Amino acid sequence: MTTDLGRSAIAATALRKAYGDHVVLDGIDLDIPAGSVFALLGPNGAGKTTVVQILSTLIRADEGEMRVAGHDVVRDPDEVRGAIGVTGQFSAVDNFLTGEENLLLMACLNRLPRRERRQTAADLLERFDLTDAARKPAMTYSGGMRRRLDLAMTLVGRPRVIFLDEPTTGLDPRSRRTMWEIIRGLVNDEGVTIFLTTQYLEEADRLADRIAVLHRGRLVAEGPPEELKRQVGGGHITLRFADPRDYEQAARTLDVVSRDDEACTLQIPGRGDVRSLRALLDRLDHASIAVDELRVHTPDLDDVFLALTGNPANPANPANPATEQEPAR
Repeated sequence: MTTDLGRSAIAATALRKAYGDHVVLDGIDLDIPAGSVFALLGPNGAGKTTVVQILSTLIRADEGEMRVAGHDVVRDPDEVRGAIGVTGQFSAVDNFLTGEENLLLMACLNRLPRRERRQTAADLLERFDLTDAARKPAMTYSGGMRRRLDLAMTLVGRPRVIFLDEPTTGLDPRSRRTMWEIIRGLVNDEGVTIFLTTQYLEEADRLADRIAVLHRGRLVAEGPPEELKRQVGGGHITLRFADPRDYEQAARTLDVVSRDDEACTLQIPGRGDVRSLRALLDRLDHASIAVDELRVHTPDLDDVFLALTGNPANPANPANPATEQEPAR
């Protein structure tokens, strides 16, 4: 990948990081335009959090050139910190303070003028639907409310680039979708650049303009979600038959990828577009074969992830999203 270290919102060339003999990042390149959502996917321990920590100046890379919001990460770390916000896997909210007090504390830390602090807090509480809970201790907040407050605290400093490291881990589906709407709004309405790491593949598919897959320290694929799906392929059509005789005749007539004799189902290759479906149905009708049920599977990010990483575990299982484990510092 060719990167533009001067003009991209986030750019990195030949980024490397190792802990002893364990290579976490093995020369990766990034080029993320301003006003976009970039999602970094990878198995547990692939190095996603390490990338965020390096680009947000929390740890240093062993090698590589990096610029965030136009500033060199190594030479101008203070400038980078002033231009970014970071929301990690675990909330930075102070449980003993109210929502309003948490925001006012962040306003003080960001050195906002005294006359702006309360107005900024009030605006963010309204924007994140937290006004009614503004004077309640954060320990009484639900998980979704805490994540919204955490992101609101990140916005106090008006960052141009926001790193979201597993931002919806542990949230219920409704709260997760609310966060998606907020994140997309930051990009569409304010031109903020979002660097997202996530184990929820649906989240990356919904939010990201571009996705990269990190595996064994290298980026093994990068591009828009639809492009990655097309590259992987794997679309198929599943046919289920009520009559075993129709099932056997179809198995002899069609190009079958797999079959389940007990369930009387056949899986055949197919993209699922209207023309190919019509041709398939015409072929079955011409042969007088009755189909009880037809299901189309188009390639999704699960297919992309499994094809590129060979990881048998589905990282998108919202019931048990594992936390990335990095080597000991």
